[in-house]
Amino acid sequence: MNTLALKAYDLRQDVLDIIVSGGGGHIGGDMSSMEIMLTLYHRMNVDPKHPEDPNRDRFVLSKGHCVETLYAVLADKGFLDIEEVKAQFSRFGSEYIGHPHNTLPGIEMNSGSLGHGLSVCVGMALAGRMDQRPYRVYTLMGDGELAEGSIWEALMAAGHYRLDNLCAVIDRNHLQISGNTEEVMGHHDLHARFAAFDWHVIDVADGNDVDQLEAAFQEAERTKGKPTILIANTVKGKGSPLMENKASWHHHLPNQEEYEQISRDLKARKEALAKGGAAHE
Repeated sequence: MNTLALKAYDLRQDVLDIIVSGGGGHIGGDMSSMEIMLTLYHRMNVDPKHPEDPNRDRFVLSKGHCVETLYAVLADKGFLDIEEVKAQFSRFGSEYIGHPHNTLPGIEMNSGSLGHGLSVCVGMALAGRMDQRPYRVYTLMGDGELAEGSIWEALMAAGHYRLDNLCAVIDRNHLQISGNTEEVMGHHDLHARFAAFDWHVIDVADGNDVDQLEAAFQEAERTKGKPTILIANTVKGKGSPLMENKASWHHHLPNQEEYEQISRDLKARKEALAKGGAAHE
């Protein structure tokens, strides 16, 4: 999976370019969720030549404000043209807006009003079971998003209906726009909370490690009789010390100096990873 780990840093540069070109974006969560989306799309049953295939796997980006990473991953998968995304992002009249827009190929749902993604995915998973379709349904949520009550209703429903074709992921970076999640609305023991709703819970120690994520997604597919949720422990702003673990980078437009520093850091991290070093060094 080393090739995928290296690619994550190339796509982070794409995300940086998209945000700077468009005049803003949610860069912190984009960077923390990169490996999650990249690993997921590496294994999902989706085909840019047949985007409406009724048997395709479904993905909903519930934390829709991190759409820049979704655009980069979809472009890498062949659904979008990355140069077109960079040129048109957040331009007047463009479909490449700051939240997922389902007129674009590969995007299942307009999202960004936090707390809705999991509920929609429960419906998709139920429909797949009723229609006897083989597809799986995935959603990515932010840890700050867990303060939305609708998520817990959806968790309850998914557990009740034993939706083993459903897999949710929490981007557990511990930060949201107003600060540390535990200070804004504490989550305490998320593993125990999710298990109480009859979900199979997988703790991913390093949610920016593609090998750990791949193993977790494989385990989710093997799990029968209940839905699965991954608690992926990530680093907000992953890729540059300038951004990492800083709530102020939740939404931020880098200036030229910051852009150049982040680009250098991303290149250095990739080179270190290619040489067998740790990605955080």
